[in-house]
Amino acid sequence: MNSPVLNRSLLFVLTVLPFMVAGCHSPRATIPSSRDLLAARTNYPAHWWAPVATNGAPAWEIFPPEAGPGEVILSKRNDLGLLSNFAATPFTFRGRHYASLEGFWQMMKYPENENDPRARFSGLHWAFTREQVAQMTAFEAKHAGDLGSENMERMGITWVTFESEQIEYRPAEPGEHYRLIVAATREKVRQNPDVKRVLLATGNLVLKPDHHQEPNAPAAWRYYEILMQIRTELQAENTHHPAR
Repeated sequence: MNSPVLNRSLLFVLTVLPFMVAGCHSPRATIPSSRDLLAARTNYPAHWWAPVATNGAPAWEIFPPEAGPGEVILSKRNDLGLLSNFAATPFTFRGRHYASLEGFWQMMKYPENENDPRARFSGLHWAFTREQVAQMTAFEAKHAGDLGSENMERMGITWVTFESEQIEYRPAEPGEHYRLIVAATREKVRQNPDVKRVLLATGNLVLKPDHHQEPNAPAAWRYYEILMQIRTELQAENTHHPAR
């Protein structure tokens, strides 16, 4: 297994050394060559950056080769897709089972019970129950969430719920919704060994989304940053409690 410390040291040397050498001979900065950038990826699976077929690809997709220096795209086309909210990575959170992080996210838009204001609002149709959405994955869960968003708009509300508490969905600053998503993501990683393995295998690469996001997206939407935060926690745990 590759050592995170070795990966970090190699990336530092390969990135900084060309600038140090250039500084000895000329005041002009030297941009690392393509060979240097590729060398920084040598401790990682090559297929993470491999070209893929783009014919018929959705407009939202960012392809693996589009990663910048020290970056990797969390593409659904390879094993990094396990880190996507869409992935079928079941977990239990606060006593309830969810089929995916996307299902967890989108079910919060749905009524919790018959007394929920969303269930009592006149003229609304809920295509699914909250429990059904919780057991969905990928685009099925996303579609259910889109329907939920349409009903939120009709009601003129900007909140979702968890355990009967109304939570602002898109706050200007990270709030309870963000904290829930971070906590659920942490449980997804902890309860799915393959997810944890892939996340740790990314070493110190900068994780990037495989889809175009809106400018200044709320913190909860930036799942790749949440994953890097969790990765740092896991790396610290491994440092203090190395596997025997």
